[in-house]
Amino acid sequence: MTANNEPLWRSSEKRIQSSQMTAFRESFAKVLNRELSSYQDLHQASVEENEKFWTHLMEFYHVIFEGESSPACTDQGFESYGWFPNIKLNFAENLLAKGSPDKTALHFLHESGIRQELSYRGLKDMVARLQGSLRGMINQGDVLACFMPNIPETVISMLATSALGGTFTSTSCDFGVEGVVDRFGQSRPKVLVTVSSYKYNGKTHSLIPKLKEIAKRLDFIEKIVVLDFLNPESNLEAELTDLDSDVFVSWNDLLSDETHIEFNRVAFSDPLYIMYSSGTTGRPKCIVHSVGGTLLQHLKELGLHTDLTAEKSILYFTTCGWMMWNWLVSSLAFGARVCLYEGSPGFPSLEEFFGLIDKEKINIFGTSPKFLKALEDAKFVNREPLEHFETLLSTGAPLLPEQYDYIYNFLKLDLCVGSIAGGTDIIGCFMLGNPVLPVYRGEIQCLGLGMDVAAFDEQGNAVIGKEGELVCRKSFPSRPIYFLGDEDGERIKSAYFNQYPNTWHHGDFIQITEHGGVIVYGRSDATLNPGGVRIGTAEIYRQTEQLPWIEDSLCVGRPIEGDVEVVLFVKLTQGKSLTDDHIKEVKTVIRENTTPRHVPRHVWAVQDIPYTRSGKKMELAVSRILAKRALQNIEAVANPECLKEYEQYQ
Repeated sequence: MTANNEPLWRSSEKRIQSSQMTAFRESFAKVLNRELSSYQDLHQASVEENEKFWTHLMEFYHVIFEGESSPACTDQGFESYGWFPNIKLNFAENLLAKGSPDKTALHFLHESGIRQELSYRGLKDMVARLQGSLRGMINQGDVLACFMPNIPETVISMLATSALGGTFTSTSCDFGVEGVVDRFGQSRPKVLVTVSSYKYNGKTHSLIPKLKEIAKRLDFIEKIVVLDFLNPESNLEAELTDLDSDVFVSWNDLLSDETHIEFNRVAFSDPLYIMYSSGTTGRPKCIVHSVGGTLLQHLKELGLHTDLTAEKSILYFTTCGWMMWNWLVSSLAFGARVCLYEGSPGFPSLEEFFGLIDKEKINIFGTSPKFLKALEDAKFVNREPLEHFETLLSTGAPLLPEQYDYIYNFLKLDLCVGSIAGGTDIIGCFMLGNPVLPVYRGEIQCLGLGMDVAAFDEQGNAVIGKEGELVCRKSFPSRPIYFLGDEDGERIKSAYFNQYPNTWHHGDFIQITEHGGVIVYGRSDATLNPGGVRIGTAEIYRQTEQLPWIEDSLCVGRPIEGDVEVVLFVKLTQGKSLTDDHIKEVKTVIRENTTPRHVPRHVWAVQDIPYTRSGKKMELAVSRILAKRALQNIEAVANPECLKEYEQYQ
C-alpha cells in the first residue's frame, strides 16, 4: 500500500511523449499562441477557451462535416442547446472513415465460445445492406430500437440508422416486457431489431413470448426484425410465421443487396441517441443526445484520455442498455479493433473472462468495481504477462482505495488505472483517466478536458480538498438536447439547473484534490444527513470492504423524528451469520476510520443487495422503501426479487 500523496503508478516518458494527449497539448498551444507545459495548463486553457478547444478537437481528429464552425457555442450559460449551429455532419460517416478495409472492426466473443471477426470492409457491407432495406422506413428523425444482446448486428443497426439520419435507441434483452414498454413506449420506434433468443450464464432464454406481447402493446412499430444469432441455420422464418403477424420479418430476409452506404448529413444538434434514466420513482426519463455532441465527447474521451488508436484493441464489458455500449462503439472512429463480449463474466468463471485480456491481446479493458471485487473475493492472482494490457477502465460506482491495491498487487503493476465517472445524462464523463498523469490511490486521475467542473460547498462556493456537489459551470457539446415529452423544458431544468443559476448540477458528491484528482463519494441525493452533517455512502463502503465476513453492503438513511439515522445492510459471506461481535466490529472500524457520525445506528443482515442493470447499488430504492414510498420502475433493478426483504425495516 502507498500513502495517498505518493502515486501508485507513473507513466513512462516514452508513453507520455507518444500519447495523443501530448500531441494535442502541443498543437493547442500553437493555436492559442501560449505555453501549455502540463495537463493542468491544458485543462485550464480548454475551459477558459472552450470554444477554441472544441473547434480544435474537430480539426485534430479530422471530423468530416460541412458548413462553418463559427460560432462554436451560443449557450455558455446552458440557456438552450447551441453548439456549432452552422455545421452538418453524419455520425456513421465519421465512425467508418478511418478503419483500414482488411483490419478487424468488430471482434465478437460469446460466453459459449462463439467467435466472429468482421473487418471494416465487411462492416461497411453489412451496414449498406441493412440501410438499403431500411431506406423509406427510417427517415431523418425516425427512431429504430434494438432489444438486443451485445452482438455485431446491434452495431450494424445503429450505424445503418444514423447513416440515414435516424435516431437510435436500445435496451438489453434481459429486460421484461414492462421495461421495454416503459422505454420504447415513449421513444416510439418505427422499427424494432431483436433476437429470438439469447444465452446468459449457460442458460438459453427465448424472447418469442415477450415479442408477441411487445408487438401487441406497441402497435405503432411497423416492423420487428428478428435474428437468431445462436443458431444461424435454424428455421426462424417458420417460427415467425407462427406468430401470425406481418409485422415480423427475419434479419436475413430483410437484408438488401445494396453495396453503397448513403450518409445523410444532419445538423450538429439533431438527435442521435435516446438514452434512459434508471430511477425507480416512475417511468425512466428519455434523454436525447445530439449527433455532434456525442461524437466530440467520445473522440476526446477515447482518443485523448484513453489514448485509443488504430493500432489498439478495446473491450468494455457492457450491455446494450448502458451508455458504455454507445461509448465503446464510438471506438470505431479511430479504426481500432472493438471487442464485443456477450454473456456473463462469471461463466464459465471470472478467471476465464479476465483471461481474455491476454488471450485476445486487449490493450484497453473496461469493467466495474463490482467485477474487480468479485475477482478479489475469489482470491484471483494474475499469472500471465499481459504484455498488451496498458489501461484498465472502471465505472458504474466509485473504485475504492483497497481495489487500487488489489489491481497493482495482484493483476498488473505497470497499468494506467482510469476510473471514469459521468453518466447517461451527458453520455460521457466529467472526470476520467489520463495516460500522462500518475495514478493516486482512491482517486480518479483528472477532470475531463473542456469540462468546467467544480465541487460546490453548501454556500455555492468552489472548494478544493473538501467535499462538495459536482457542478459544471460552462456548457459542453454532449449536454442533452432535450427530454422526450418535456415540451416546456421544465423537466430538464428541474433535473440539472434549479440548484444553481446557469450551472449544471449533476447530483454527485465529490472532492477535488490538491493535485487535481477527484474522489467520488456517491450520489448526493443518496447522501446521508444525520444531525445535518452530509456523509457520502462511499466513505462507509470503504470500511465495510475491509471486513472478510461481509460480501457486500448497502448504506442508507432512514427518516426518524425529523432527523435521519444511518442504517447499514450487510450481505454476509457464505456460511456466516450476523453476531453481536460482528456488529460491534463493523461499528468500531467505521468509527475509527471515519467519524462517530458515520457509525450506523442499525446493522441488519440481508440475503442480497439491489443493483441497477449497469452495476450501481440502488440506495435510493431502499431509501424509498424505508420511507414507505412506492417504487414504480422495478425494471431498472437487476435483482428486484430482493427488495421485498427490506420492507420489514420500514
